[in-house]
Amino acid sequence: MIEQLGMPLGFPEGIPNLQPRDVAITDPGPIVRAAGAGGRYELVVRRWSWPGSGGKPVYNFRSDGREFGSGRCLILTDGFYEFTAPTEPGAKRKNRWLFTDPAGAPLGIAGLVRAVPEGGEAFTMLTCPPGPDVAPYHGRQVAVLPAAKWQAWLDHDAPAAELIGPLPPGTLSVSAATR
Repeated sequence: MIEQLGMPLGFPEGIPNLQPRDVAITDPGPIVRAAGAGGRYELVVRRWSWPGSGGKPVYNFRSDGREFGSGRCLILTDGFYEFTAPTEPGAKRKNRWLFTDPAGAPLGIAGLVRAVPEGGEAFTMLTCPPGPDVAPYHGRQVAVLPAAKWQAWLDHDAPAAELIGPLPPGTLSVSAATR
């Protein structure tokens, strides 16, 4: 995955072992963030979700109308899930749908990273209105950024509203995911 990013990356904590796996809320996951000025970036592993005011984890955060002047990060993944009501009569588990890049390229999701009270840092994924690929499955979607916008997001070169938004049709492939 790292080779596919096309960005100069540093590894201040060593090169992480990025084995393919699902990342659940509160698990560690890889993020990229700016490492000072001059187009330098670092890949680190941080916990997904920070504690919310009511004690529940903040794993998604609405981007609508916000600027995000600090703490921008890019969450690297090969896909993300959305869930729908069970279609089978009597089923208790929701249907799980996997969204990926049709060519198998990594996805970069706009996120925020910040210090957490218990020490260290954690990240959350930003959300936006859904594009046509996601809308049949969910009323929101994580803010997937086209690769051409990754550096502008990390470097604060453009307002968030110019970078984050629904993706055009055909940007994502969707398939039913087994557990």
